[in-house]
Amino acid sequence: MAGEVNFLDVHILGREYRVLCSPGEEDALIAAVRLVSDQMQEISNKSRNSTPERVAVMAALNIAHDYLAAQTEGRAGASKEIETNFDSTGLKRRIEVMDTRLAALLEMPVSS
Repeated sequence: MAGEVNFLDVHILGREYRVLCSPGEEDALIAAVRLVSDQMQEISNKSRNSTPERVAVMAALNIAHDYLAAQTEGRAGASKEIETNFDSTGLKRRIEVMDTRLAALLEMPVSS
C-alpha cells in the first residue's frame, strides 16, 4: 500500500526507541541501528562519564566522517564500489527522520 508506514522498536545503548519505517526498509533500518548502537557503545566504553546526548553526537560525527571519507575516496577513484553498489538515498532519508526525532527528544524535559 502506498504511503504505508510501520513502527519498529529498536534498542540503542540500553534505551528503546520507536521509529517510523516504510515497508521493505526494515533490514536497512536494523543495519543502521546496529551501526549507531555499536558506535555509541564503543564511545561510551571509552569515556565512562559522558552523557547519552554527547555519546550520540560523537557517534553521529564519527559515522558522518566515515561516510564523507568513503565518498571522497569514491570520487578520487580509489573505491568506485561504494558509489556503484550502495544506494544511499533511503539511508539519507532515514538519517534525516532520525535526526528530526532525536532533536525533538532532546528538547523534551527530562523526568526524574
